Amino acid sequence: MAAPAPGPGGASGGAGCSGGGGAVGGSGSGSAGAGGRLPSRVLELVFSYLELSELRSCALVCKHWYRCLHGDENSEVWRSLCARRLAEEALRTDILCNLPSYKAKVRAFQHAFSTNDCSRNVYIKKNGFTLHRNPIAQSTDGARTKIGFSEGRHAWEVWWEGPLGTVAVIGIATKRAPMQCQGYVALLGSDDQSWGWNLVDNNLLHNGEVNGSFPQCNNAPKYQIGERIRVILDMEDKTLAFERGYEFLGVAFRGLPKACLYPAVSAVYGNTEVTLVYLGKPLDG
Repeated sequence: MAAPAPGPGGASGGAGCSGGGGAVGGSGSGSAGAGGRLPSRVLELVFSYLELSELRSCALVCKHWYRCLHGDENSEVWRSLCARRLAEEALRTDILCNLPSYKAKVRAFQHAFSTNDCSRNVYIKKNGFTLHRNPIAQSTDGARTKIGFSEGRHAWEVWWEGPLGTVAVIGIATKRAPMQCQGYVALLGSDDQSWGWNLVDNNLLHNGEVNGSFPQCNNAPKYQIGERIRVILDMEDKTLAFERGYEFLGVAFRGLPKACLYPAVSAVYGNTEVTLVYLGKPLDG
């Protein structure tokens, strides 16, 4: 079973590819002069006014500053940044209930759906984590996250908050995979640039073909609306696996390419909504 653990930090705000999880900054080894002798409480107060890119630079200044930033993931620094960057709806509902700290919440927002990398028939709600598909006939519509992965191990949760329709697919995609097509089809898995699990019929899809049913058991239960599915991407072993209710369902895909792979979904039902929350590095247990 895999359980999330806080990763090293948040990743950059723009769309891109992260290696091992997108750290805010490495351990500083330089000297900050007089600033390096400031008490941690004073530094924390100053840092609480800075944005993520500035904090990343500060973490590189010296070990004292690095420890001040990363020693407490619920410090005033991360609480203030969380309050500025995340919508109130995301903070007061249970969307982020499985994230243990303010820093983890900031990182999840950095890895949320991209408003610039989705079908024109969907939009990202104000909470920053939920996709809403408009009721457009004869169209399949998808979205990718802001940041993809080429290294490391990563986990995220996905859940549908409306009807699935005939096709509802979760998985991963490269930047080259399309996020919209005509008709009602399994968009993720329709070419060699994406891999998906159709929650409606439990089929695994890649390169336009069905790669078997999943999970591999008799009378596998159907997906229930609101049920959180945990996706585990291991770029070292080149595998994609799934969990449901903390039950490990198994590895769905092996032999993934050494490329930048993005969490993605595709949907067909009008006014349905899908939420995705990045959890960080999974732990085996």
